[in-house]
Amino acid sequence: MYYSGDLSKETSKKQSNRFDLIGRRVLDIGCGLIIAAIFIIVFPFVAIAIKLDSPGAIFYKQERVGLKGTKFTIYKLRSMVQNAERNGAQWATKGDARITKVGNFIRKTRLDELPQVINVLKGEMSMVGPRPERQQFIDKLEHQIPNFNKRLAVKPGLTGWAQVNYGYGSTVEDAKIKLGYDLYYCKHQSLALNFQILLRTFAVVLKMQGQ
Repeated sequence: MYYSGDLSKETSKKQSNRFDLIGRRVLDIGCGLIIAAIFIIVFPFVAIAIKLDSPGAIFYKQERVGLKGTKFTIYKLRSMVQNAERNGAQWATKGDARITKVGNFIRKTRLDELPQVINVLKGEMSMVGPRPERQQFIDKLEHQIPNFNKRLAVKPGLTGWAQVNYGYGSTVEDAKIKLGYDLYYCKHQSLALNFQILLRTFAVVLKMQGQ
């Protein structure tokens, strides 16, 4: 078959992509081990605070949708009252009465997300990428927002371009705006952009701007 393109450029691009993937995985493992160490240190104090604040488990788990629709389970520190979704899946909202006092703090500092470092180390998630969503919300949003499923083209992340630029969303309109950031990341993802997002996430944690 005749190849009309520039083979050297194509080969260089493939090698660049391969090195980028290796670099991203090294970044994931390195950051994941650091976060795991931090989690081990703070966990006893956070666990006691959660138990004293409200009855219920310290952790809760949810099934999420990841790369190319793959299902996996994430674990989070409980920030809401036990059985907060007994009436069905729903987004958290600003001033949500289901969020406990300790839960409000660990959400602002994003401590509730730390157990997901396990998913990062297992390769189910990356440090940076679109947030993994629940199947119930995907089923709803893919009918209301064009190209919503394109965000599944990359591995989901513990933090991401949408999170540092827009924060938490609780409406379909929020999801549309965040999708724009997610698709931008899917197109322009790189180690440099990942470092920028991680630095901005660190600033969000220090300023307690999480939700």
